[in-house]
Amino acid sequence: MDATGSGQDGRQGQQLIPADAWEHPEMREALSKREISSVYRLLRKHGVSQRQIAAMTGQSQSEVSEILKGRQVMAYDVLTRISDGLGVPRGYMGLAYDEATAIRVVGAAGGQQAEEDESVKRRRFLAHAAQVTMGAAVFGPESGTWSANPARTPAPGRIGMTDVRQVEAATRALRALDYQYGGGFCRDAVVAQLSWGQQMLESNGTDIVKGRLYVALADLHSLAGWTSFDTGLMDSARGHFANALDLAKQGENHPLVANVLYRMGRVYLHQDAPNDALKLFQLGQIAAQESGSELAVSVLCANEAWAYAMMGNDDMAVKLLNRSKDEFGRADIDKAESWVKFFNETDVYAMIGTVHTVLAQEVSASHTKFAIPALTKAVESYDDDMARSKTFMLGALATNHLLDGDIDQGAKVGGKALDCAEGIKSARVRDRLKPLQVEAEQRRNNPDARDLADRLHAFFAA
Repeated sequence: MDATGSGQDGRQGQQLIPADAWEHPEMREALSKREISSVYRLLRKHGVSQRQIAAMTGQSQSEVSEILKGRQVMAYDVLTRISDGLGVPRGYMGLAYDEATAIRVVGAAGGQQAEEDESVKRRRFLAHAAQVTMGAAVFGPESGTWSANPARTPAPGRIGMTDVRQVEAATRALRALDYQYGGGFCRDAVVAQLSWGQQMLESNGTDIVKGRLYVALADLHSLAGWTSFDTGLMDSARGHFANALDLAKQGENHPLVANVLYRMGRVYLHQDAPNDALKLFQLGQIAAQESGSELAVSVLCANEAWAYAMMGNDDMAVKLLNRSKDEFGRADIDKAESWVKFFNETDVYAMIGTVHTVLAQEVSASHTKFAIPALTKAVESYDDDMARSKTFMLGALATNHLLDGDIDQGAKVGGKALDCAEGIKSARVRDRLKPLQVEAEQRRNNPDARDLADRLHAFFAA
């Protein structure tokens, strides 16, 4: 019988595991380090067979055998499946995501709908950002509480670097899922992981450990903000980014402050509020310059260029793009902080193409001659791990071809964008493809453009 379908065998297997098996010090240590091979070996000592482990965890016996031989298990969803199948309390593995947590944590973080106007919310966040960055409330009063307290799960009484590294490892794994499949695929797990991580702030630990924990949780809050943004939960995104700013400041990490400000600025660009976005990018540039990170400055300048392009100011947009390229040329990427290393040569081309695409729409179609080669280079460099970004760039490239009068190529590339968009759980994908839909609809007298417009209509209606 296939072990993945033997639910009854799984329940019988669980009954074979002694009730106190998870409390033994050796087992607790293996669980805390997520050393599944050690966990399985300890279960074998309790008389649990490979077949029974496979039945309980939904794995094949060959997979269990490979793990027993030392193969590491890193994927968050597989770890949670193993935890649930064996009956391990998730907190023992630093996996805070369970049904109760999902309802309380995710519901609290994503379900709040403030009654105030969106422009008021933006001003409040700007005030908070200025206070964190400059040490004074430049744009208004202190922001106050941003989000409800998360539901609590058990956490260690004392933490060390191993605990912090677990948070960092979980953040890296979840960020990879976000890049590849979109925020909708992993946001709940990100927010629930925060439920576990936040408890560590109350644990005992050395100053060095606590400092690194502030930074690790700031990065995790930033990811929660980004995945919330990607799924259209703007209030939740704002709350997480505000918390990320506070923790990054406590951890005295200027590059991360700059990165959080950049990401919240992107939220405002998406909301068609380039003036507010520009203020956040400029605050972020201050933090980036204080950190001495040319790469962080490059990111902020490129996004300032995007904001200026949306305002129709092509002179400032081009000027800041050039500065972004200069700063990137001077940057030492190998020594850059992990959260800014994403900005590589491919992203430089992507930003050049994006800014000139906006200028082609807002100022003059002549900007397509700069957008098309930059976007083409970006698209050629993206692999499957960056499916969302590749979709964005394919959509922009198709839009430029249509603006340039090359309808056949525009329709062909637009079709590729839609193919790439399949399976990505991101509200932003739909929004970023809207300009392409507008251009395709305007050319309905051409059969290729009409076919593309019909495909886009079906995509948006799905």
